Amino acid sequence: MMQITTLDFWSGLLEKLYQWAISELPALLILVVATIIVLKLFKAFVNRLKKTITKRLEKKSDVESGESGKRADTLMNILYGAGKVVIWAMFLMILLKKLGVDIGPILAGAGILGLAVGFGAQELVRDFLSGFFILLENQIRKGDVAIINGTGGLVEDIALRTITLRDFSGTTHIFQNGKINTISNMTMEWSAMVFDIGVAYKEDPEQVISVMKQVGEDLAEDPEFKEHILEPLEIFGVDKFADSAVIIKARIKTKPIMQWTVGREYKKRLKYAFDEHGIEIPFPHTTVYWGEKINPLKLQIEKELRGEGQQ
Repeated sequence: MMQITTLDFWSGLLEKLYQWAISELPALLILVVATIIVLKLFKAFVNRLKKTITKRLEKKSDVESGESGKRADTLMNILYGAGKVVIWAMFLMILLKKLGVDIGPILAGAGILGLAVGFGAQELVRDFLSGFFILLENQIRKGDVAIINGTGGLVEDIALRTITLRDFSGTTHIFQNGKINTISNMTMEWSAMVFDIGVAYKEDPEQVISVMKQVGEDLAEDPEFKEHILEPLEIFGVDKFADSAVIIKARIKTKPIMQWTVGREYKKRLKYAFDEHGIEIPFPHTTVYWGEKINPLKLQIEKELRGEGQQ
């Protein structure tokens, strides 16, 4: 009797497995194949998108292709990783449903867990999303000189969560990407040094502009600096009348980050040129006026000095 029951159990189990294999196994195989195909297609889409973004980054700035490739790799790895998680999660849900598992409680639990994590890590998510778009839009890159939230310095590192900036004094500043309100890139594609040159009111503006142009041309022909200068010196003319000087505005376009080196050299050469041509650079000074009533005192002092000289 026991042997018959055991045989019936195994026979029934085999029958159920056979029926399941006929009715459900083909659908599962199709599901697996479809998932693999979707993964392949998604990977191909990501690779094509990576090439497009790399070309866009290279056209938008003068960075080397290697740096553009690294930036695109970072973005596409994030996108591909997130896409794979979504695809495999969908595969797992469909598989469990095919196996007869009620996925309703699982989805509800996952939703509650995701909501809790979302509330707890909303700032982190905001930082990552902001970092993703900063990289995607190529707003700044490593090695740029930028002003972030009013703090200027050299960009030492760009990550998805933070940007590291080192100022002129050597202090390192860490900014969360989600809390960055303003970014001013001083070295995007090209840079410029703007000059506000002050000369005395007695000087001829045309002569001053002529000397400034000559100094700019000499600097542009110097082998040490000509490779850094993109365009000849631009002189915009008399910009304003200050308290003790006439301000003449000019600009030199340079390669990124080279504006300070070129600008300092130009100012040094311009000082020598002004001295050579007798052009006065005004500086604060005080003139004492005695008035008409003091003239007798002045004459008396002069007489006394003459008398001492004769003695």
